[in-house]
Amino acid sequence: MFTIKLLLFIVPLVISSRIDQDNSSIDSVSPEPNSRFAMLDDVKILANGLLQLGHGLKDFVHKTKGQINDIFQKLNIFDQSFYDLSLQTREIKEEEKELRRTTYKLQVKNEEVKNMSLELNSKLESLLEEKILLQQKVKYLEEQLTNLILHQPEAPEHPEVTSLKTFVEKQDNSIKDLLQTVEEQYKQLNQQHSQIKEIENQLRRTSIQEPTEIHLSSKPRAPRTTPFLQLNEVRNVKHDGIPADCTTIYNRGERTSGMYAIRPSNSQVFHVYCDVISGTPWTLIQHRTDGSQNFNETWENYKYGFGRLDGEFWLGLEKIYSIVKKSNYVLRIELEDWKDNKHYIEYSFYLGNQETNYTLHLVEITGNVPNAIPENKDLVFSTWDHKAKGYFNCPESYSGGWWWHDECGENNLNGKYNKPRAKSKPERRRGLSWKSQNGRLYSIKSTKMLIHPTDSESFE
Repeated sequence: MFTIKLLLFIVPLVISSRIDQDNSSIDSVSPEPNSRFAMLDDVKILANGLLQLGHGLKDFVHKTKGQINDIFQKLNIFDQSFYDLSLQTREIKEEEKELRRTTYKLQVKNEEVKNMSLELNSKLESLLEEKILLQQKVKYLEEQLTNLILHQPEAPEHPEVTSLKTFVEKQDNSIKDLLQTVEEQYKQLNQQHSQIKEIENQLRRTSIQEPTEIHLSSKPRAPRTTPFLQLNEVRNVKHDGIPADCTTIYNRGERTSGMYAIRPSNSQVFHVYCDVISGTPWTLIQHRTDGSQNFNETWENYKYGFGRLDGEFWLGLEKIYSIVKKSNYVLRIELEDWKDNKHYIEYSFYLGNQETNYTLHLVEITGNVPNAIPENKDLVFSTWDHKAKGYFNCPESYSGGWWWHDECGENNLNGKYNKPRAKSKPERRRGLSWKSQNGRLYSIKSTKMLIHPTDSESFE
């Protein structure tokens, strides 16, 4: 553009100078060679300007062409993304329509089953009334038959009595069959109800799910057949009227979540947070929500606990060991990512004492998130100021105390709490992480670690 402006400025000057020279040639006679040289100079200047203008236009065309190519590439990428998004949206809509059709069919079947159940109930009531009447008649006839036998011992049985007995037996069999049919209908009705509820839940999840959202796999996996780690079956009992754990508190009638005082066997009294989940009492041993509590603590603090039970906290290794040392317990880990997707996984586990550095041994039971913690291995607890012999110094690069094996891993739920989109990979590695066996690393917003006895009966 600058070249064009320069030429637009130079060309008029050249033309005007040429006109002035022509006019001066009329007034005064000058030598012919000088005028020729002057014309050649003007032509050269004009040619040079045109050459620069051509180069400028060529560069401008190349730049414009490159920009247009970039715009077309971006438009192609956008079109492809939009097309993929529309396909995903269409698939989700079709699945939603199919679920709605299935729900409608199940509702219709449910109504039919209800009507059939009502009809069977009414028929059953009428049959029961008929049975009572028949039993009264049979009783009367038996009395008459007894009198006849007493007075006429050799007389044959009256055919009416025989037919009535046969009829009553048939009615009894019919009633039994009807009762069995009613029970089967009730079972089918319950199954229909459960299917309808499940489909309604799927519809709710489908209606709020974003097509482009990528989250942790939510497919439930079948529970493993691996048995619980067996310990001596010595149940916790209460001491001095103080319950031994959250299960005892729940069985006493306290059915709400909150802070309670407990005293496991051979232990001091301390407070815990009992979390009631779907009618099951769990003892909360770790909770993280917003990073308000520093978890890069010393060994002593991890041993005895830190934080607030109504916020972020770690219950303490010694307290956890006092609860689980004489019973079989389940460890439940609940995770919530930055898209508010909630997931869980449960393990049967064994926890060692301080002499073993509170060694943890896990066996997965069930869950809806890929497993990320090593199973059937001795995981040793370590902090930055207490490192087990023969193990890496993981807490120095992975902040916070945690259970480690023979190599450092990404799954440190006691790590440094970072907001999403950390600036660098080492910083991202320090955050709350859950790395599945397929190698993908997920950023976690909040965590819960809970324990519950495998035998949920009363411990009182």
